[in-house]
Amino acid sequence: MIAGGLAVILLALCAMGCAKESSDSEKSISADSDKIQIGMSFDSFLIERWQRDRDVFVSMAKELGAEVNVQNANGDVAEQKKQVDYFIKKGMDAIVIVAIDSDSLRDSVKRAKDEGIVVIAYDRQIQNADVDLYISFDNEKVGTMMAQTMVDNGLVDGKVIMICGSPTDSNVPLVERGFRNVMARNRNTIVDTFYADGWQAEMASEYIYKNTGLVRESDAIMCGNDDIASSVVRALSERRLAGKIMVAGQDADLEACQRIVEGTQLMTVYKPIEKLAQTAAICAVKLVKGEEITEYEVSTISDGTNVVPYLKVEPASVTKNNMDEVIINSGFHLKEDIYLNVPEENL
Repeated sequence: MIAGGLAVILLALCAMGCAKESSDSEKSISADSDKIQIGMSFDSFLIERWQRDRDVFVSMAKELGAEVNVQNANGDVAEQKKQVDYFIKKGMDAIVIVAIDSDSLRDSVKRAKDEGIVVIAYDRQIQNADVDLYISFDNEKVGTMMAQTMVDNGLVDGKVIMICGSPTDSNVPLVERGFRNVMARNRNTIVDTFYADGWQAEMASEYIYKNTGLVRESDAIMCGNDDIASSVVRALSERRLAGKIMVAGQDADLEACQRIVEGTQLMTVYKPIEKLAQTAAICAVKLVKGEEITEYEVSTISDGTNVVPYLKVEPASVTKNNMDEVIINSGFHLKEDIYLNVPEENL
């Protein structure tokens, strides 16, 4: 009798425990479902800065009570389309896209918007897609800064090679336009223009190897980003030309900052990634909630067919002279890392 009674009590306690577990589980699921869900599709993480963009965006979104599902398309347009479809199927509240090909995602974006999902084009515009927001840097100004720094360093009536990024990246022609305008005003001749498909930096070094004669005759090389500049400077070093030809890049990668203080790269363009990523996360949450973006200056830009909201963040030109002020004081890179290969007596 006593044993039977104990069994009944144990069964009752077990049932109560199971019921509590089930209740706690349901509360957890309910709490998660209340959070804003954001899908984020990246081109790839081959470029150093994208990992920083990702981390800052996810951190800020989390602070705002949102969850982010990050996907990496590895430079494959078809894969990026599948990722957008996946986000739609999962019922995301917002989708943020770093587009591989600015011309190929119109239908994907339309499907998302038809489902009431907010779509943000991050850093790169998506053509003819009528996104809810395009957020990036002033890319024409990036090209202007590259060129003007070369001019300020004495480049007038000179010869320049342009090794640009991917031709499917909407930012590339904007950077190119800004660069060419300054070159033309200062009577500099663009002797050749090359595009690195998919931002493959190794294509830049191959270009240098195959065109060494033209390179030797040139005064400067404009590089689409610092990853490409790394490949270019490496190839120039093998030809004993590093430091003799001006090299410009963008993104303020650590290696680029090191090359600048060492003298093998003239400049880079610092783009405050933290500000861009944080702002994008804030705007994504606001748009999902149906709130107006009032704390930032939002202009408009044509995507080819539609006029879309455009929020642009200002870049900054970085040379050896203002490295400490712009990069170190902002905390973007540490001083000891930047000056790692510079003798202490030269600091």
